[in-house]
Order: sequence, then C-alpha cells, then structure tokens
Amino acid sequence: MDNTSNKHIQLKSDRLSVEIAYPGTVYSGSRFDWNGFITGIVLDGKHSFCVPESPIPGQGSGGFGLCNEFGINTAVGYDDAKPGEKFPKLGTGLLTRPIDESDYFFFNKYEVTPFPVKIKNDDSTVVFEVEPIECNGYAVKMTKKISVEDNKLFIDYRLENVGSKPVITEEYCHNFFAVNNNKIGAGYLLRFPYDIKPDCVPDVMDIKDREIRWNTVPSKDFKCSPQGFHNAKPHYWELLFEPDRAGIREYSEFPVANVAIWGTTHVVSPEVFININIKPGETQEWTRKYEFFSY
Repeated sequence: MDNTSNKHIQLKSDRLSVEIAYPGTVYSGSRFDWNGFITGIVLDGKHSFCVPESPIPGQGSGGFGLCNEFGINTAVGYDDAKPGEKFPKLGTGLLTRPIDESDYFFFNKYEVTPFPVKIKNDDSTVVFEVEPIECNGYAVKMTKKISVEDNKLFIDYRLENVGSKPVITEEYCHNFFAVNNNKIGAGYLLRFPYDIKPDCVPDVMDIKDREIRWNTVPSKDFKCSPQGFHNAKPHYWELLFEPDRAGIREYSEFPVANVAIWGTTHVVSPEVFININIKPGETQEWTRKYEFFSY
C-alpha cells in the first residue's frame, strides 16, 4: 500500500497505535530526517507518549515525537562546499551552504532539495527507501524500516555508501516524550543501568546513582550528558511517570558513542548517539527498539 492522500501513515499492533508523517508534510525543515517522523504513539488505547518540541507553533526547530537527525556535530560535505553550493544532510536532502561562510549549525535554517523516497507499508510495517542525489562525491542510499509488534516499536536503519568519498558523521533520535501530556516534574523517573555521573546537574534534577528525578516543573530548557554508558551492553534507558504507572524503554542495539538528556517544561528527550563511518561500497546497519508499557 502506498497512499499519500493524507499526512500520516498508521501502524497498528494488538497494543500500539503509531502515527507517522509522510515526508515533507508535518516537517519540511533542514534539521531532522524527513522519513519516519513519528508524531503519535498510543499504548492500549489510553497512554500517549509523543509531544511537540515546542507547544507554540513556529518556535523551536519543528521536532515532534520520535525524529532522528544525522550530523548534528559533523555535517557531511559542508567543508567541501563553497558558499552557495550544496551539501548532503542524510535523511533530508541537499542543503545550500550560506554565502556568509559561517560554520555549520544544526539549528540554522538551510534551503532544502529533498531526496526522492519510495514508501511501502502494510498494517504493521513501513519502509522508506531514500534515493541519493550525488553531491561532490557523497551519495548514500538509506533504507529505514519502522515496525510494531505487541508493545514494541522497532526502527531499523541501513545506509549504503554509493558515492566515491567516505561518510563520517553521527546519528541520534530526538525522543520528544511526555507520558499522557503530563508536564515534566515530580512523578517522572528516568533510569539507566549504570551510575549516571553527568557532566553537570541541572537545578531541576535530583540525581542518585542510576536514577534522575525532577524536583519541580522546569521553567526553561535543561540538558546534561550522562557518563558510564560504555559499561551497558545492551544500552537502554527507561522513563516512567509513576502516578499513571506507564513508561517507555529504549534499547540501543549498537555501540553507543554518547548519551544526552534534553528537556523543558513539557517534554524530556533522552538521546543515544551512534557514530557512522562508511567507506565507499560499504554499508552500516543498526536498530533502535522501544517498549511502551504500563505496570
């Protein structure tokens, strides 16, 4: 089935209902991957998890729910492009380098020429086949499969370097989560399978060993970077909202390069990074697995 008459693809299992935006409809910016932009997840018909990055339209970068990004720190081909020329943003398209010779910054808005994509889906699975547009020797074919089974959601990535230059960058998923639209604060618990030892402790957080709790509703953005993730195999985190007895767990079935936590008044986003290094003619594959549960 390949029907683009509306803005969303619906996937369903016996427990999950998942809403995925068609590329370029809900989101058409230059930061996030357009493909597999997950805007809604509901468990057992009563627990919701996805929220917008900003509740105010037009603010922020347009993120919503589960949306991944390639190259937040390492922009493929940016240094090879002269001002006014194009460079590839994986999952998005060819972006145009501004004429002011500034460094790449993920939050800036760049002109986008989107990559062509073919979409195939049934009731429980959707596959995005993203075709490359060769740019200064860079060309990557991406296949991204999203599937649901019981209370689990899987995101499978496959990148094939069909260009003449190596592709070196990173990827992570910005998980814009809140359980049942409850504001971040007392009642939320974020847990890791290791002592967190973050680079800093935001005032709104109480951190003890493997757990993070919030002592108040944040009035502004907060962020920190937990350490200790090298000791977790497989790596995972879980976010619970204890009053509603519901939560999320993400397993990262790949070597973890970095972990970050970002959030604000209404949302928290645990982020797990993977390094990408693909020589011409080679491929790289990895999987993210989410479990949504009540207890």
